[in-house]
Amino acid sequence: MTKKKTQKRPEEGTLLSGTELLIQALVDAGVDTVFGYPGGTVIGIYDALFDHPEIRHILVRHEQGATHAADGYARSTGRTGVVLVTSGPGATNTVTGIATAFMDSVPLVVITGQVPSAMIGNDAFQEADIIGITRPITKHSYLVKDVRQLGQIVNEAFHIAATGKPGPVLIDLPKDIQLEKAPYQKPGPVSIRGYNPTYKGHSQQIIKAARMIDQAQKPLIYAGGGVNSEPAAVSLTELAVKARIPVTTTLMGLGSFPESNPLSLGMLGMHGTWYANKAVTESDLIIAVGARFDDRVTGKLSAFARGAKIIHIDIDPASIAKNVPAHIPIVGHAAEILPELTLAVGRPYTQGWLEQIQKWKQEHPLQYDKDCCRIPPPFVIQKVAEVTDHRAVIVADVGQNQMFAAQWYGYEEARTHLSSGGLGTMGYGFPAAIGAKLGNPDKTVVCVVGDGGFQMNVQELATAMKYGVPVKIVLLNNGFLGMVRQWQHLFFKKRYSQTILSDANPDFVRLAESYGAIGYRVEKKDDVLPVLRKSLEVEDRPVLMEFIIEPESQVFPMVPAGAALNEMIETNPEPTA
Repeated sequence: MTKKKTQKRPEEGTLLSGTELLIQALVDAGVDTVFGYPGGTVIGIYDALFDHPEIRHILVRHEQGATHAADGYARSTGRTGVVLVTSGPGATNTVTGIATAFMDSVPLVVITGQVPSAMIGNDAFQEADIIGITRPITKHSYLVKDVRQLGQIVNEAFHIAATGKPGPVLIDLPKDIQLEKAPYQKPGPVSIRGYNPTYKGHSQQIIKAARMIDQAQKPLIYAGGGVNSEPAAVSLTELAVKARIPVTTTLMGLGSFPESNPLSLGMLGMHGTWYANKAVTESDLIIAVGARFDDRVTGKLSAFARGAKIIHIDIDPASIAKNVPAHIPIVGHAAEILPELTLAVGRPYTQGWLEQIQKWKQEHPLQYDKDCCRIPPPFVIQKVAEVTDHRAVIVADVGQNQMFAAQWYGYEEARTHLSSGGLGTMGYGFPAAIGAKLGNPDKTVVCVVGDGGFQMNVQELATAMKYGVPVKIVLLNNGFLGMVRQWQHLFFKKRYSQTILSDANPDFVRLAESYGAIGYRVEKKDDVLPVLRKSLEVEDRPVLMEFIIEPESQVFPMVPAGAALNEMIETNPEPTA
């Protein structure tokens, strides 16, 4: 059955049902893609959606896949991702994805069906208090009680999700409210009492920061996810180049500063570069932009950058000085503040500092054993970078594969590195890659994943096939839960308790082919590049490339838990208790 023609925008005052008001509100918000899964309490919404082909609905195979796909869509495009699911288990299946987006400040609007208003609290069939369940992991939430407020609620939800520090907003819509009617009203400007995010930084604070930078001898820019958008990233580069200040990024900040630039130190933190962590330790001034000094970055907090003053720029005032005291706090958006700071700053003398960093780079480069008996994971990532010219959107899952992708790809552009940073959600990578590709049809999207994480949402192969999404899946198969195994190797005398997967893993190539996708197995280094090139020729379906890597591959450098950044392990030591 073909869909009806797109409905025209209703006249002001036209009576519409709650479901019609909801879909029209999504149209008014400029939504072009919704990720979802139907069920009893949202049948009416899906019926209304039938009349609006301008909204592309992506039918996933699990609601967690919907939230991760919407997350990938949002991170890679800068637009708000939208999720639509039913009540009860449909709603609760979104919780992990909502928490993932909340931790990484990703704008989502999640719409959940709910049992009729009169039945809420009565343990009705497929009832769950999704507002209560998700309250700690949403920026805001609504339980719709009056159909006349629905249009304004949707309008507010998109405003809240995308402004200030972005995050997920949940709308819980009871079934009876969907059936009631109310007059349609065109969306107007949003004004929420008590919610007025600061975008422009305080001019005097910016001047103070510029003077502090001018006086520094060993300044360092520490950029986080708050800079990973095109305008902010451009401004960051302009500041760094003008003042000749080296830049290190967090996992979430990868892509905000081109790693081909000589000022780039790559990533810092637990699996960051030796020279980035050394520079943090030796710096006399850290300019933190859009970052929150989380534990994976700071290591032992009491030993973090003890000789440095801190300039902290962030749009969220609650994030400033939360973990590390700031000498000059500046509240506002990086894209607004950095151009002003660039104009105000002079050109501090950093030549000696840059020469020292260059020496550290030469003495302690990222490296791996190129002659190991199987395919080294960094080699695969380097070849991915080669065939994509460092311009693909890389969507990494969680674990060793995530760190290999972070260390070895060489990111050049904003919004080209997507991964679950704060929550560390295994299973994120593949559905997020589908969302990223749907949002960026003209870009190559590569999913880097391990054999453990891939199986957590492998069912989304059906989604990728249904919509012809040509995601390139780089599956690094070591037959283990690799990162947990690495810790067992280093700190638990190689007692591999419940981390061995190889004894029950599927044949991943045949699994991909059973869905209709293309599958390749690669067991030799010489075959890596040809297979990657062949995958780029496929434009109508996903390609899974299974690379058989050394089972005990390790990710180094590494800062052990509780250690300071200058206590990195660079090579594989003897295991300890």
